[in-house]
Amino acid sequence: MTILLAAVLGFVTIAGLGFALAGPSQGGGRAAKRAQAIAGSRERDGPSARRKGSAAAQDQRRRQILKTLRDQDRQQKKATLSIAAKMQQAGLGDNLRGFWIASGVVGVVVFLVVLLLGQAPWVALGLGFGAGLGLPRWVLGFLAGRRVKKFTEAFPDAMDIITRGIKSGLPVHDSLRVIGAEAPEPLAGEFKRMVESLGMGVSVDQALEKMYERMPTPEVRFFSIVLAIQQKTGGNLAEALGNLSTVIRARKLMREKIKALSGEAVASAFIIGSLPPGVVVLISMLAPDYMKPLFTDPRGHLMLLAGGFWMSMGVFVMRKMINFRI
Repeated sequence: MTILLAAVLGFVTIAGLGFALAGPSQGGGRAAKRAQAIAGSRERDGPSARRKGSAAAQDQRRRQILKTLRDQDRQQKKATLSIAAKMQQAGLGDNLRGFWIASGVVGVVVFLVVLLLGQAPWVALGLGFGAGLGLPRWVLGFLAGRRVKKFTEAFPDAMDIITRGIKSGLPVHDSLRVIGAEAPEPLAGEFKRMVESLGMGVSVDQALEKMYERMPTPEVRFFSIVLAIQQKTGGNLAEALGNLSTVIRARKLMREKIKALSGEAVASAFIIGSLPPGVVVLISMLAPDYMKPLFTDPRGHLMLLAGGFWMSMGVFVMRKMINFRI
C-alpha cells in the first residue's frame, strides 16, 4: 500500500511538473496566435482606416477652403461697395470729407426748398434727409458704373497690345507701359498706376489686387489669374492672353445681345415707374386745388407715404427683373 501511494504521489508530482513546464509554452503559443490574429486584423483594417482618415481630412480641408473663399468674397464685396471704393472707381480720389460735405449741402438745400414751397417741417426734414443721403450716393454710383463700363470695353484692346508686344519680343512690363501711354482713359490711368507700383518693387499679384480694388470687374480677375498661373507653371503667355481677349469679347457680345433682347422690358419698366409721378406733377400744374388736399391733409400725407412705398417696391422688383449680370 505504501508503495502504491508513493507511486501515485510520484506520478502526480511528475505530471504537475510537466504541466507546469509545458503549460506556459502552449498558453504562450495560443496568446501568440491571438496576438497575430489581432495584428492581422489591424493590418487588414489599417488601409481602409487610413483611406477613411485621408478622405475625412480632404473633406475637412475642402470645407475650410470653401469657407475661406466665401469669407474673402464677402470681404471683397464689402470693400468694393464702400464709399471710398466707389470714389476710387469713379476716379474721384479718396476725399471722403468732401463727399460728406456735399451730401450735407444737398440735404440742407432740399430742406430749405421744400420749406419755401410751404410744406410741413417734418416733410421737409424727411425729404432733405433722403436727398442728402441718397442723391450723392446715386450720383457716385452712376459715375463709378460709367467709368467701370468704359474700362471694361477697352480692356480687350489692352490684352491684344500685350499679346502683340510679347510676340514681337517686348517684355510684359514694357507692354504695360505702352498701354499706359497709348490707351484711352480710364484704362491708361489704371495701367500707369500698375506700372508705377511695379517700378517701386510691388509684385505683380499685389499690383493686380490693387487694380481689382479700383476696378472690381471679372476681366481684371481673369487677367490676374492668367498671369499668376503663367508665373507658377510657365507656358505661352501670348496664347493665354489671346484666349482671354477672345473670352472677354464674347462676354461683351453676350451683354449687348441681352441688352437688345431686354430693351422692350426696360422701356416698359421706365414708363410704368415714371407714370404716377408724372401724372401727379401734371395735375398739380393744371388743377392745383384738386391736388392740394393730398399735400395739406394728414390723410393725404398717409396716402403719399403708402404710394411712395409701394412705388419703390415696384421699381425695385422691376429692376431685379430686367437687370442681368454676366
